[in-house]
Amino acid sequence: MDYNLLYQHADKSLGEQNAAGGVLRLFGTWTLFDQASAHPGAIEFKVDDRHRLGTEVAPAALAGQIRYAGLTAVPFSDAGTILTNLYWHQSFLDNRLAYIVGIVDVTDYVGVYGLVNPWTDFINLAFSTDPTTPAPDQGFGAAVRWNPVEHYYLLAGLADANGNPRDPVDSVDGFFNNGEYFKHIEVGWFGSWESRFDDNIHLTYWHADERTEAGVPDGWGAQFSFSRKLQERWLPFLRIGYAAGAGSPLDRSVSTGFAYSPSSDGSVFGLGINWGRPNRDIFGASTDNQYTLEVYYRFQLFEHLAITPDLQLVQQPAQNPEQDFIWIAGLRARLTF
Repeated sequence: MDYNLLYQHADKSLGEQNAAGGVLRLFGTWTLFDQASAHPGAIEFKVDDRHRLGTEVAPAALAGQIRYAGLTAVPFSDAGTILTNLYWHQSFLDNRLAYIVGIVDVTDYVGVYGLVNPWTDFINLAFSTDPTTPAPDQGFGAAVRWNPVEHYYLLAGLADANGNPRDPVDSVDGFFNNGEYFKHIEVGWFGSWESRFDDNIHLTYWHADERTEAGVPDGWGAQFSFSRKLQERWLPFLRIGYAAGAGSPLDRSVSTGFAYSPSSDGSVFGLGINWGRPNRDIFGASTDNQYTLEVYYRFQLFEHLAITPDLQLVQQPAQNPEQDFIWIAGLRARLTF
């Protein structure tokens, strides 16, 4: 279990300026075929309770208040109790071949890199995942990974484009009956299995079907990602995204930055800079480019407690161009059990 808290304050806003929320997570693995077998397999599960804490909006909704194209805090919504993972995972051939099937979160494995975890590192969508990729909410899906030779992998899969973590049965029904999918294929290189997220270079292609009831057109896109651990302390990264349609907040994006670990206690300093072009199908062809800066420092105070001050700067938010700069100050806490 862990419990995550976040407070954010925007110095300027067309609506609310303050947002606070918490996320209680319960997660685990039930191993049915252990690693000593020829085909290890397990059930993975994760349940979240996401809620506001004394403010009118949750942090995930603050971007809408300042008219920013994206999210200033990816997972901190007020969605309530949701099922984010319940899938079967199995591998073969000494883990060279593996698959998952069930209730999945595609952001757990599509386009990931060493700083993708919003509970411990960046929380802005521009750096946490990719703002040009319209990843669906958690729902039914499947994916397969193949390592044809050492250090290289191929990952492909599909998921319900209308994922509904509040009603996973509805997502299963939609997957088999509606035929609206988010599909992806990724080819990449990693340094070693233990460092596969830090030392990672990959190219991802995705396609999203039209979501009829939601009124979202179909679309496709690609993203490139580079990250490499240096001297066991530095982790620079470069991520480039492109989208055509499908309702993502940005249709062009370039993010770069680094993380630095000053000691071995888990404390981390991170800095990221993003240039993005707001999706012209949503915000109009005359919308200016948008710039985002995020800086954080994670203080690992104790083994089970981390405190993370976070500061974001947005220049020219897509729907609030009269504001040249908006500062968003945040404070996170993470308690693990």
